[in-house]
Amino acid sequence: MSDELKRLLDQVHDGITTFDFDGNTTPCIIIKEKKYDEMLSKVAGQSLSINTDLNILQDGFGNVFVEVVLTFSKGNIVEKFLINAKTDLSFFESLAKTSMLALSSPHSHYGKDNVFMIQLPRPEKAHDALEIIHNGLAKKS
Repeated sequence: MSDELKRLLDQVHDGITTFDFDGNTTPCIIIKEKKYDEMLSKVAGQSLSINTDLNILQDGFGNVFVEVVLTFSKGNIVEKFLINAKTDLSFFESLAKTSMLALSSPHSHYGKDNVFMIQLPRPEKAHDALEIIHNGLAKKS
């Protein structure tokens, strides 16, 4: 295993999941309770937009990582999460299908309460990313 691959694996966010929301599998990033509460306190009750960037890193040997960058229009919030597409492919498949992303704390009931839902401003980005991910995962040495 290369040093770069090991470094990326060490940085992968471990709070990646999906849950059923109104009959659709919805991708969810779980963040620490304190960070989640701080984030919500900065934006609660405000109209805002959230730019969602999917930066794809691949090595040509079937390893694909995606840095999800969320930039909030209010509250001076920028959150980055590194996701291993090989182990969490269903996250990106559901993201492309629903164009929705949820943020949650570890103690929330996914799909029921204390979940912050984000509608992707440009759904085509998720479709394009999924295609790149599938192609990257298919490559092996």
